Amino acid sequence: MSPDLFYLLVSLLFSIGLVGLLSRKNLFVIYMSIELMLSSVNLLLATLSKVLGDANGSVMALLIIAIIAAEAALFLAMIIHLYKEIRTIDADEFNQLSEAEQC
Repeated sequence: MSPDLFYLLVSLLFSIGLVGLLSRKNLFVIYMSIELMLSSVNLLLATLSKVLGDANGSVMALLIIAIIAAEAALFLAMIIHLYKEIRTIDADEFNQLSEAEQC
């Protein structure tokens, strides 16, 4: 198996991240699933950039890395703030909290 094909198969981790995003209720697991999806897209972009001999995929991968860094800081700060407020990181609790505030 060629290394490029191996990297393309590893980029199927996107589907694992999508399943984790849709099926879990813990905010940390949701965050990790989003990170897994973004990282698999980066791997796919870098591999296709190498195979096609074009630098556009690598540039997009670098931009996504910058977005991942900003998203990590914001998401973790939000999780810490929400945990201090209601002492849980269950996503269902936050849904009920938003419904209670609307009344």
